[in-house]
Amino acid sequence: MADSPPLFALCIDPSGTEDLEKGKVYQVLPDSTAEKEGMLRVIDESAEDYLYPSAFFVALDLPQKARDALAVRT
Repeated sequence: MADSPPLFALCIDPSGTEDLEKGKVYQVLPDSTAEKEGMLRVIDESAEDYLYPSAFFVALDLPQKARDALAVRT
């Protein structure tokens, strides 16, 4: 899925974690196993990916220019 466009989500409730900021946009990595468990794999400020409850986020439908600007380069 390397050709799929980057996905993003807005953090709406970082309950109990200091690693997320409410109102911040995070890049989401596809992870079907995590999604089945109600989790999202997101990239934080350290450029590392971690699993968080999907209830902490709302998915964003962004224009291509915005996705390109926000995408974490690896």
